[in-house]
Amino acid sequence: MVSSSIDAITSVFWTNPREDWLALHREDILDPGRPIVDPHHHLWDRVGQRYMLDEVTEDITSGHNVVATVYVDCRSMYRAGGPESMQPVGEVEFANGIAAQSASGSYGPGLVCAGIVGHTNLLLGSEARPVLEAEIKAGNGRFKGIRHSSAWDADPAVAGMYASRPKQLLMDETFRKGFACLAPLGLTFDAWLFHPQIHELVDLARTFPDTKIVLDHVGGFIGIGSYQARRNENFTLWRASIKEIAKCQNVAVKLGGLAMSLPGFGFEERDRPPTSEELAKAWRPHIETCIEAFGPRRSMFESNFPPDKGSCSYHVLWNTFKRLAADFSADERTRLFSRTAAEFYTLPLA
Repeated sequence: MVSSSIDAITSVFWTNPREDWLALHREDILDPGRPIVDPHHHLWDRVGQRYMLDEVTEDITSGHNVVATVYVDCRSMYRAGGPESMQPVGEVEFANGIAAQSASGSYGPGLVCAGIVGHTNLLLGSEARPVLEAEIKAGNGRFKGIRHSSAWDADPAVAGMYASRPKQLLMDETFRKGFACLAPLGLTFDAWLFHPQIHELVDLARTFPDTKIVLDHVGGFIGIGSYQARRNENFTLWRASIKEIAKCQNVAVKLGGLAMSLPGFGFEERDRPPTSEELAKAWRPHIETCIEAFGPRRSMFESNFPPDKGSCSYHVLWNTFKRLAADFSADERTRLFSRTAAEFYTLPLA
């Protein structure tokens, strides 16, 4: 990804983490023994942005009991040469190498990149299968599926780097031929889109009921740009879409992404970082809507670090989730924090 694209996504979706700002607020860890599977984080080393094994390890060992993580595609470490279609295999090779380092135990007990979600260009149609097979081989048992971002919006203040991407990608016939390659290989699909596009995912999920799909970041609720002045109307539309997509039993949801700039909460603009109580109050309507629609068996908390680190630290983020889950039963909390993610991504946990 070129630097201009990085700047675009940073300015629209999230703020670069500021360690000095985050350090202004610390909290005691709530329920510190609870096992957590973090099903969504990234790793990258780019101009002005570094979040690699040392950084993620520092975060996941900050007090919570993170037993495993899932790496999700972010165009890191693509192969520099060879066929363009095969270049994303490099990201799986990279994440698998990180996983092997973590599995040595030298970086703590948590298994970083225990699952890997890569990328394959599904617009290759049926020719996507050889790429997927190469990624399965490169993942050494850790490769679980792909993400092919379909986020698009007519407002450039919202779309950012996605402005030039195809509109209605999930409805494209060639894309769907590529998508059809996933289920026979036992692979999952991470759906990253904006909330006005959820109806497209509903159609895709109904067409491919045997493919396991997870909706990233509570469906990409938009609260910036031209959407900012219509927050209540947007929430009503988003909630209706969440209820509709939840009817598809092959779809799960990731509960997170709300600390990015995209939802428009604005915590990243304050003089001091928010507390977990403040975040829980702000995010509760979105989180409770999703859990009510999908149920704990198809809902999983996620960190989405480092993008969400622009608004809060790792220990505050998971304290927030623990506050939001406080009224659920013990089994339901286990599902929200670990079991749903482990089952969805078939992670070999004890």
